[in-house]
Amino acid sequence: MAQGRGSAARGSVAAMVALVLLCVLLHGEVAESAVYTVGDSSGWGFNTVNWPRGKRFRAGDVLVFRYSPKAHNVVAVNAAGYGSCGAPRGARALTSGNDRVTLKRGANYFICSFPGHCQAGMKIAVNAA
Repeated sequence: MAQGRGSAARGSVAAMVALVLLCVLLHGEVAESAVYTVGDSSGWGFNTVNWPRGKRFRAGDVLVFRYSPKAHNVVAVNAAGYGSCGAPRGARALTSGNDRVTLKRGANYFICSFPGHCQAGMKIAVNAA
């Protein structure tokens, strides 16, 4: 009977070690994500098109868009929408004034869909590794 208890104890220790390793791995993944506030000290605004330049983004990083919801919004678009400054029909506009967007791997495009704002540089393209 003592042999049975020893086996159970070893199995319990192995399970505990596996659980600790899983927690460490999950914590490491979360710890690698970065949070970026888009724009300058006044937030998401005109001429932010160059804001991503020189920054290294990864999938899972978070962009925070701060702005006056009466004056701006944020719309995720595709490359064509970014180039033409047009939001596709049915695109969801974020309008809280403090929006958090998690980047997906690859190209991520955002514009302000208020008339003339994107054309004035209120758009960003972010490539996440």
